[in-house]
Amino acid sequence: MAPDPSRTDSHLASVAVETVLTYVVLAVVGVRLLTAARLALTGRGRATVVEVARRVRWSHVWPVPLVLTAVATVATLFWAVPGLDWGWWTAIGGQGNPIAGTTDRTTGTVWEWIIPLAFLLLVLPALPLFALAEERMFRQGAEQWAFTRRARKVLAFGLVHLIIGIPIAVALALSVGGVYFMNIYLRRFRSTGDPREAVMESTTAHATYNAFILTTGLVLVVLSAFGVA
Repeated sequence: MAPDPSRTDSHLASVAVETVLTYVVLAVVGVRLLTAARLALTGRGRATVVEVARRVRWSHVWPVPLVLTAVATVATLFWAVPGLDWGWWTAIGGQGNPIAGTTDRTTGTVWEWIIPLAFLLLVLPALPLFALAEERMFRQGAEQWAFTRRARKVLAFGLVHLIIGIPIAVALALSVGGVYFMNIYLRRFRSTGDPREAVMESTTAHATYNAFILTTGLVLVVLSAFGVA
């Protein structure tokens, strides 16, 4: 049976649209990451980055693998639920989320590792700034909230990642990290009574958590570039 030309044309048009959308998204993300990196290396942004970096202690590092294991476990459970594996980035051919810069469109080409490597290196200096913004949005003032509001904020923290294309199951699982950061914030507030100190402590924990993920991603990209992974 001969293929239907109209279906073939429709499929090609769909692929073309998805390809264009993918590269538009990558371009926008690249510009935003470049802007964030520049901010992190100058003026007040640099001062914040340095402050967070100087605060990092072993107590911020050792819990990260445990938290990530919990996040991965919850994500796996949710992934089995029909529909929760959807994310707009994967829907147009991306992999993971746009910040990682991975997409089906570059598979098998040199761009398969160059784009992710460039994006991850741009993210690196800005990690404390991204973490601080999220801590101010989802944790600051939590000492005054009822349990139900804290729970909503924890869930919202995970779901806000849907905006950058992360699949629903993973976004829900990221709420586990939100619980961890909320606990860090409240614990420091109770010991100091200082909201800013509490925010900076949860920001440090958050930035360390993200740095662990980013470092793992960079290692995988480099191994992929050398054909190891």
